[in-house]
Amino acid sequence: MVGSNKAAVVAAVWAIVVAVAGTAMAQNPKPIGSFANWQALTFQENGKSGCYTIAEPIRKEGAYNTRGRVYTLVTHRPADKKLNVITIIAGYDYKEGSDVSLEVGGEKFSLFTQSGMAWASDEDDEKIVDAMKRGSDMVIHGVSLKGTETTDTYSLIGFTKAYNAIGQACGLPQ
Repeated sequence: MVGSNKAAVVAAVWAIVVAVAGTAMAQNPKPIGSFANWQALTFQENGKSGCYTIAEPIRKEGAYNTRGRVYTLVTHRPADKKLNVITIIAGYDYKEGSDVSLEVGGEKFSLFTQSGMAWASDEDDEKIVDAMKRGSDMVIHGVSLKGTETTDTYSLIGFTKAYNAIGQACGLPQ
């Protein structure tokens, strides 16, 4: 993706995230910057500011015929005291009751799923972010509603800079 096209896709993805997550009031995200494989953006939601960083996998594997867009986000909503919220958008609906495995630098985490999204528990969000800052790549394993196993690999190049940018934009201590 290039420049404004990438910004349009990121804005469209945010609209999907908001719709699926049930928050109807988030408004147009504004780009902060691009940091290698990661984009940093701000948004307004119910009159409150938030920030997030987003990336697509560098490799998607699985025996699927069609699949939607795949993303990982880390979101801050400081007014709601919600920081480091990890969200995975799979590009398909997960198998009901299944968990997602996320691996970074030898550390493994289990995420819960709902429809086409996965989240870490509140206590694991910060641990995952810390691992992402130290790691070079992140691998996510999931199973679709049809039973198709997928493996998505993300480069973490640029993650720390994007993460720091959203922290600064949201007024968090550095």
